[in-house]
Formats: sequence, structure tokens, C-alpha cells
Amino acid sequence: MQFLWSTLTVRNMEESLAFYQEVVGLKLMNRMKNGVDTELAFLGDGETQVELLYHPTKETADPIGKGISLGFATNNLDQILSFVQERGLGVEGPFSPNPMIKFFYVTDPNGLKIQFVERH
Repeated sequence: MQFLWSTLTVRNMEESLAFYQEVVGLKLMNRMKNGVDTELAFLGDGETQVELLYHPTKETADPIGKGISLGFATNNLDQILSFVQERGLGVEGPFSPNPMIKFFYVTDPNGLKIQFVERH
């Protein structure tokens, strides 16, 4: 079995696309509308992707579970930390539970925790 993508229901497609492209660094692979009430966008670079799902004609409740986060690897945690702080994003961390890993969290426009991780 192969893991393909995580689907995130978003409140605003443009804000979410900007966050995942500009902050996380994911490439837009495909964006489409399915009728008038659903828009999809797939982002990623490789096998695992993030799918953004937007329903413009429906009120979107808070779709994100408080215990869920998505983790993204980086080769330079200090550089991405400075980048997100310059953009005014709140940061939780950084944490280093052992000498082999260091990480921090930011929150996406929909309330989902995004973890940036550097492994040594």
C-alpha cells in the first residue's frame, strides 16, 4: 500500500495555496473545479501530496483536528525559522528532543499545525 495524499478542507483557497506554495514550498501540481461548489488543488513534489478542498457555496466549519499536524523536512531549520518569522507567522518551538532532530510548528490559514523538521 502506498500513501498518496492528505486532504485538507480549507476556508479560503487563495490563502491556503499561498501558504503551501510560499511558506511550505510545495509546487502546485493540479487545480480544478468540480461544478460550482467544489474546487480542488493538489500540491507536492514527488509521491506524497497535499490536496486542498474548497467548497465556496458551503459554510466550512473548523475541519482540522487539534491533534493533527503535517511534517515537512528541511535541510536548514534556522533559515526556514527566520523566513516564517519575517512573514509574521507565530512559531511554537523550536524543540530538540534529542541531538538528532530539531523542529518547530507554525499554523496554516485553517488552523492546522505545520511542523518543519531538520534531522541530523
